[in-house]
Amino acid sequence: MSEAVAIAPVTKSVHVACDIEHAFRVFTNEIGAWWPLDTHAIHAGDVREVVWEEREGGEVYEISNGGEKAHWATVLAWEPPVRAVIAWHVNPGAAAATEIEVCFTPEGGGTRVDVEHRGWERLGEQASAMRGAYDGGWDTVLGKYVAHLS
Repeated sequence: MSEAVAIAPVTKSVHVACDIEHAFRVFTNEIGAWWPLDTHAIHAGDVREVVWEEREGGEVYEISNGGEKAHWATVLAWEPPVRAVIAWHVNPGAAAATEIEVCFTPEGGGTRVDVEHRGWERLGEQASAMRGAYDGGWDTVLGKYVAHLS
């Protein structure tokens, strides 16, 4: 039996001009207001709402305009306003979930938001391609988050 080769996580950092509590709340509870739902959703262009259940064991999911629920993630750690970790399983074709940790740190009159998306090796043959797609995808997603808070 061979062991999976570790694949470097995708790491991104942005700075937003608001306090840590607001940065955390917008990233989680208000995700549907800034996430690029036209391109980065299971029902792309047809999402009515995104729900982030604010507790360990909670779920992150979208609801389509037709009322269909589509699972994005399970909340693994819920530590407002400094940290949230989710098991990300938004790609229906993926055999396993990856993990996303988002940390919020007061910095320079605002908040630094650090994202680490890890666990790519769990995806087997899809790992390298998916990691590459998410590396650029996080730039788009975080750009929308920063713009929303500006």
